[in-house]
Amino acid sequence: MAESSGGSKKLLWVMIILVLLSSAGAAAAIYLVLDQRNSSDSGEAQQQTVELTPPVFTRIEPLTVNLADDRYGSRLLYTGITLRVGNEQSKTIIEEHMPQVRSRLLILLSGKQANELTSTEGKEELAQAIISRLNVPLTENQPPLDLREVLFTEFIVQ
Repeated sequence: MAESSGGSKKLLWVMIILVLLSSAGAAAAIYLVLDQRNSSDSGEAQQQTVELTPPVFTRIEPLTVNLADDRYGSRLLYTGITLRVGNEQSKTIIEEHMPQVRSRLLILLSGKQANELTSTEGKEELAQAIISRLNVPLTENQPPLDLREVLFTEFIVQ
């Protein structure tokens, strides 16, 4: 009987050691998972703070344009435009060359018909046409403009 009680004591110690080792392994795994979560959360927070740069806008005074004749005769467009640009350099270039910018916009808008501009799709196409027209360099050796979006702040077709 002494042998069987000694063997059961050894078995008891082996089981206690196995339980402790498995508990330590589980604790280590949980620690690694939580540590990995925290590091990815802090990494995302750092990325979000880097990406939160304020937008840069430049306003163009409202334009009134005679539209191309359609079946209703002569029509007018009154529109206010604000450009969202990617950097201060693009804003400065646009503001320094505002007469050229307004001239290009007047030429572009006066070639449109009222029925092209009254739908949402027509306004979106016009916004893309404005970006294309303004991306043509205004002066020699001009760095490319970073035009992000055309915003219509006023838009009346009459």
